[in-house]
Amino acid sequence: MTILDLAQKRYSTKKYNTNRAIPEEKIEELKEVLRLTPSSINIQPWKFTFVQNPAVKAKLAAASLHNEEKIKQAELLVIFSVADDLDVFQKVVDSEYVPALRDWYTNMRANMPEADLKLWLEKQLYIALGVGLSASIALGLDSTPMEGIEADKYINILDMKAYKPLFALAVGYGAEDDFNRIEVKPKSRRSQEDVIENI
Repeated sequence: MTILDLAQKRYSTKKYNTNRAIPEEKIEELKEVLRLTPSSINIQPWKFTFVQNPAVKAKLAAASLHNEEKIKQAELLVIFSVADDLDVFQKVVDSEYVPALRDWYTNMRANMPEADLKLWLEKQLYIALGVGLSASIALGLDSTPMEGIEADKYINILDMKAYKPLFALAVGYGAEDDFNRIEVKPKSRRSQEDVIENI
């Protein structure tokens, strides 16, 4: 299947098949794909939390506004979190990154308002979300991107210290009676002429 085929097939799942398990090797492959996600200057300001524990997933579902049922049904929930404590993240940069990257980021941090720097770091996470969506369908999995989460409650449930959840991705297999399946509700996108400019 080509990348175009996959893009045409992918949809935001609204109802999951609760009786079909995701093979462990697919979950491990998704983890590795997310780890390899590109980011500006290779800064990688993220943490991906894979939740399959039903009790923890139920608590997170209750803190997910209109996404509660999807999270309960999906076998896997991936939480995308961004570095929020910049002093802690600086230690990661100093200890793990090559000198050129470390110096570039440290200089950027010294010369940029903290709010702007945090916004730039958050933007990197959306690249990872796109990669996660594409990887899921490439692995034969269905998914739902969700900004509708209560970040403060997620932080408490997951006992997070230096990272802040921005959004989550439910992953599993879509139910046959999902009203949003491509076969039921064809993909709707603006025309290529409206969104592509050729110069």
